[in-house]
Amino acid sequence: MDKPAGKRHSKKILVRTLSVLVGLVAIAVASFALSPVPGAKVIKTLFDADARNKHDDMQQILGDKNDDVIVHSDISYGTKSSDEKLDIYQPQTTDSSLPVIIWMHGGAWISGDKTDAAPYFKELANRGFVVVSLNYSLAPEQSYPTQIHQLNDAYGYVKNEIADYQGDTSKIILAGDSAGAQMTSQLAAITTNPGYAQEMNIEPQLEKSDITALILYCGIYKIEHLAEPEPTLSKILSWGNRTAVWSLTGTRNNRDSATIHQISAFHHVTSDFPTTFISGGNGDPLTNVQSVPFAEKLESLGTDVTTLFYPEDHTPALPHENQFVLDEDGLAGFEILVDYLKKQTA
Repeated sequence: MDKPAGKRHSKKILVRTLSVLVGLVAIAVASFALSPVPGAKVIKTLFDADARNKHDDMQQILGDKNDDVIVHSDISYGTKSSDEKLDIYQPQTTDSSLPVIIWMHGGAWISGDKTDAAPYFKELANRGFVVVSLNYSLAPEQSYPTQIHQLNDAYGYVKNEIADYQGDTSKIILAGDSAGAQMTSQLAAITTNPGYAQEMNIEPQLEKSDITALILYCGIYKIEHLAEPEPTLSKILSWGNRTAVWSLTGTRNNRDSATIHQISAFHHVTSDFPTTFISGGNGDPLTNVQSVPFAEKLESLGTDVTTLFYPEDHTPALPHENQFVLDEDGLAGFEILVDYLKKQTA
């Protein structure tokens, strides 16, 4: 007996619908496999939301006590891109000359903004520092080494102009978190390693003598650990790392590629590398494979290194970017940082 026409029609619709869904899934899978852009958009959305939450939490904890800090916003430090902007946080003080902190934000090279840690920067300013927070072009729209050249230009701008904002150019601290720590460490290596600067075709805008110290939070110093699947990480974290590196470089580099080696400051530091403060949380999967080995490498070269690490069993476990979580541990860590900065700039 023939099936009723209605049932046959419904079955055809179901088959067509399933075919369309399978096709859409295939297209989605292919798009993630062929380009870093879809994955980068997912990561950017998640990271930007986390950054907003951290900003709001810091603002709530610190309150309005830093509202007197003068903020000079969206100052152009370059002419090649509208991304080349910086903010300056200047305390209300009669002191004529204050140490300068130049901060490079994180965000896996594909997200983040110079205002993400504004409450944190205002607190630093009221502790006696002029704080400069930088923007740069994000990947994958702009790939490496664009960001390194922008950072170098920004350093030159600050060196030439910061005296107008009570900044002391003899006391410059370079700082960064996560991807910002990676770029900060790389340019510090370029500044203190002439062969590396030549390889990068960069004329450093700072001299070694201009750099008082580095502040590096939760950074990446051996990019090869992110470029391929990492067995110690969950599949989603490993995918995110590989997507971020792919977005930055524009190609799917393996861990032994020349580009990955060039980006990694670990391979280019010398005994001339500046005095450095390095920190990472015990709940951050990057700490033991990035921050700790980098600190050990610098110490082996004779660099003066100060670390802020935590025991493996520290509770609560401190996550990536824990310095911006101003709970009891975060506030204590902030005081340790300020004490370090005061000693280095005394």
